[in-house]
Amino acid sequence: MQINILAVGRLKEKYLQEAQKEYLKRLSAYARVNVTEVEDEPFKEGISASLEESVKSREATRLQKNVNQGDYVVALDREGRQMTSEELSEFLSGLGLEGKSRVTFVIGGTLGLSAEVLKIADHRLSFSKMTFPHQLMRVILLEQVFRAFKIARGEPYHK
Repeated sequence: MQINILAVGRLKEKYLQEAQKEYLKRLSAYARVNVTEVEDEPFKEGISASLEESVKSREATRLQKNVNQGDYVVALDREGRQMTSEELSEFLSGLGLEGKSRVTFVIGGTLGLSAEVLKIADHRLSFSKMTFPHQLMRVILLEQVFRAFKIARGEPYHK
């Protein structure tokens, strides 16, 4: 399986970079995993809703350039479907059985994802009703994908 993590912005903190590196190393035993970062759009705090949409739209353009035809696109979205780790494992295994071997997870920037990106998504996934920093969300996603592969193979993992 080919897993692509498509994210707005760079990991700035060293501890997050190290965590990403560790999970990418662990995941290499199960799948080809690639992380692609696109530039986040600068904006000032307190901008209007229409300017927020404009920022998200410019980020969407950058994201969409990195989605390949045939990818199964999973958008991380607070309003998406929540799953347990076991359900995520079944979900990914099911995609593989259906011949959908290229999965692209999309993580938005500070303002989230635009409607344009949500529209092209095959699935919308929520990790919680809470809001997480988008940089931390990348590490959480990598950990859960790693856990999903461990579960699918019946391998032990901390509960």
